[in-house]
Amino acid sequence: RTKAAAKFGMEIEKFKYHLATGFIGTPRLLPGLQAAGRDDLAYRLLLQESFPSWLFQVKLGATTMWERWDGWTPDKGFQDRGMNSFNHYAFGAVGQYLYEAVAGIHAETPAFKKIRIEPLVKKGLTWAKAGFDSPYGKIVSNWKVTNGTLTMDVTIPANSSAVIVVPGSNVSGTGLKAEKSTSDRSYFSVEPGKYRFTSKISL
Repeated sequence: RTKAAAKFGMEIEKFKYHLATGFIGTPRLLPGLQAAGRDDLAYRLLLQESFPSWLFQVKLGATTMWERWDGWTPDKGFQDRGMNSFNHYAFGAVGQYLYEAVAGIHAETPAFKKIRIEPLVKKGLTWAKAGFDSPYGKIVSNWKVTNGTLTMDVTIPANSSAVIVVPGSNVSGTGLKAEKSTSDRSYFSVEPGKYRFTSKISL
């Protein structure tokens, strides 16, 4: 496993931390890096701004994902008209990582009856806002880091329950006591409602 993770990282380094995946590889790329313990690389790819990358498209004004990484470039213009959709889901599969890792919204049981909120707060992003309309109602996970303080606002819908994992130290949640704490995170079991947590965190 360790050797495979190292090889994974080396392959990405060969492309100078740019995307080189197609329809099959893209949905599995960032979750695969997370499974390999390389969220540092996942974030580096996620936040890459030069071609080819997700943010290359965004910086050019894209509001939907393109079928090709180079659907349009400043130096070459448009790609082949026969295969050049500008609203094509495949590369947009990065959304899974944004919801599950960055925002930390996970289904612990089918239909989100039990939920885990565990955001991945890392250097490169200072805030994230996400909402998911589950069968039980809207799940919200918002976080922001200001001057070394993390603030998390979480909403758990009716008829469900959740474990909320707050990264950082000196964690506090109004009226709540952590069930378990380590040096870098605390665990809270909660019922439906709205919750706010704060902690000290270094990015």
